Amino acid sequence: MWIGITSGTPFSALFTLAFTWLNMVIARPTKMNLLPGYRMTATIKLDFISDVVCPWCIIGFKRLQQAINELGIQDQIEIEWQPFELNPDMPAEGENLQEHISRKYGSTAEEAKRNADQITELGAEMEFKFDFFDGMRIVNTRDTHILLGYAKDHGKQTELKMRLFDAYFNERKDISDRQILIQEIQSVGLSTDEALAKLDNAAVREQNEGQEEHWRNLGVTAVPTVVFGNTGALVGAQPVEVYKQTLTELLATENHKNQIA
Repeated sequence: MWIGITSGTPFSALFTLAFTWLNMVIARPTKMNLLPGYRMTATIKLDFISDVVCPWCIIGFKRLQQAINELGIQDQIEIEWQPFELNPDMPAEGENLQEHISRKYGSTAEEAKRNADQITELGAEMEFKFDFFDGMRIVNTRDTHILLGYAKDHGKQTELKMRLFDAYFNERKDISDRQILIQEIQSVGLSTDEALAKLDNAAVREQNEGQEEHWRNLGVTAVPTVVFGNTGALVGAQPVEVYKQTLTELLATENHKNQIA
């Protein structure tokens, strides 16, 4: 079952349906078998809406990536990272992570520790290291999204996104610090001068804010959210099998459309 997006349908309504559907899929998983020699040839664009300080976003991406690899459809999937700030009003100095979690979610220190341990374990399953440490801070991520937009224009968006995830979650770097960001820009082979120009360009910053507003206006309130070919969306870091089933169904549908066109 696929939760589709139709004209005039808000994402928020679809997300409610999506959660119900996903519970059904997880409870009663199904295996889709392709005919011998069958080859899916359609291409699908995925809009991956996320924030760099969101641990579930990198877990979700790693699971999605595994699903794509297991299906052998790397050349049929185009991923574009879309900006979403979990804390758009975060001040420049950031906020202690434990204090932030307590203030925003009402979690106790013990609850936050259990959650961090769970995330660390899930990350390890996907070969991603989380290093939650005392004094860790949540930071403003607006500049990272601007630089990711710049990296997209040069085919380096996913590479930079992975570097930023690593820098924040396992290298203890302050990714709101422009010096750190410049180092990461250099590490993926992009121009530091062009990157700084983007950060200081008012029109570029306004465009980035407009992109974020676009997704919020569609009802996106949680990340990760993955929009599949503008036809439907999945919210949260879903199991690999859910991503595989969704991609298989979508590609089969697109191939059928191409055959009868």
